[in-house]
Amino acid sequence: MLTPIAYGLAILLNLMILFIGARFLLVPRPAAAGYGVPAKTDGDPAYLTIKGLRDGSYGLVGLALLAFAGAQAEAWFMLIVALVPLGDTVVVLRHGGTKAVAFGIHFATAVAVLVSAALLFAL
Repeated sequence: MLTPIAYGLAILLNLMILFIGARFLLVPRPAAAGYGVPAKTDGDPAYLTIKGLRDGSYGLVGLALLAFAGAQAEAWFMLIVALVPLGDTVVVLRHGGTKAVAFGIHFATAVAVLVSAALLFAL
């Protein structure tokens, strides 16, 4: 019973981060607003592209690890990659974003990723 839950959550989280990466590449300004730190209209859009590439890459690497290396490799990946949404929490708080977005989206995502890692380690 634990195996489908562990794999299902890992797949879901990886697909979600892949979707977020694609959103930053395709509609960067709305994606930045959803992130919690809106992009300046006269600012350099490079950070939006970088965020899209970063998130898309993490999603693909996570799916590849799960498919080709197994649950233990994915668990280690999830454990380490949880640092990203934790860092995003701090970024949002330091740059004028709301606590609701920082904790309700980014910190909650970090917790979900850590739960996924724990489930995968338990297999």
